[in-house]
Amino acid sequence: MGKTAVITDSTSYIPEETRKQYNITMVPLNVIFGEETFKEEWDITFEDFYYKMKHTEKLPTTSQPSIGLFEETYRELGAEYDEIVVVTLSSGISGTFQTAIAAANMFEELPVHVFDSEVSCMIQGFYALEAAKLANEGKDGRAIMARLEELKEKTSAYFMADDLNHLHRGGRLNGAQLFIGSMLKVKPVLHFEDKKIVPYEKVRTERKALAKIRSLLDSDLTQEESASIAVIHGNCLDKAEPIADELRGQYPNADVYISHFGPVIGTHLGPGALGIGWMHLD
Repeated sequence: MGKTAVITDSTSYIPEETRKQYNITMVPLNVIFGEETFKEEWDITFEDFYYKMKHTEKLPTTSQPSIGLFEETYRELGAEYDEIVVVTLSSGISGTFQTAIAAANMFEELPVHVFDSEVSCMIQGFYALEAAKLANEGKDGRAIMARLEELKEKTSAYFMADDLNHLHRGGRLNGAQLFIGSMLKVKPVLHFEDKKIVPYEKVRTERKALAKIRSLLDSDLTQEESASIAVIHGNCLDKAEPIADELRGQYPNADVYISHFGPVIGTHLGPGALGIGWMHLD
């Protein structure tokens, strides 16, 4: 029976100890402050990033991993594994998916399957964790990819940015024209649609935005179901913790994680962002 390696990019924000536990390899994206480029997690921590964001006048920018880094990673894993599954953030907001495919095309005898999660953050991480569990059970790349595609119909994520200026200036908010004139005065609920970040519903306050996200979760998930849930925050753990505690009580059969919008995604959402994502596992 062949062995399948699992790779994900850094925007899945799976904790390092969890990646080690499930044998997941991470390829970092880059965040750029002026003339300085930092590989996410390798060169800059979550805490350092938000400190720098607070003390910089010009917003940072981001870039995808180089094709060379993917090639090097494939080559190293190819010495031990028979095939590789790669889980990337949405191809609608980054070229990482396309770069991973381009690098894969250079390896004729090493099957590399690249999966577009069509989301990001820990929800993307749920796909990588599922892939790793299946790989550890001896499943091959085709079986893993089939399962991940099936899970797309069982996965949702909604979030709000405290300041839409980050998304607008970074060009990541599709349909931003809907908020011209009032863009900075609302807390719209956002989600991924057709691989891009788009407004789901226009809401005036953070409290109402979070209530809307909770109602979407509660209408989709039953207390009896097995699921993974992530509460994701942009340097506002104090807001994320009580939400996670409440969800743990309400959904006893779900694994509830607290995660964060790390440097690359935090560049576009900014501090204060909050989100909830979930995946049905039954």
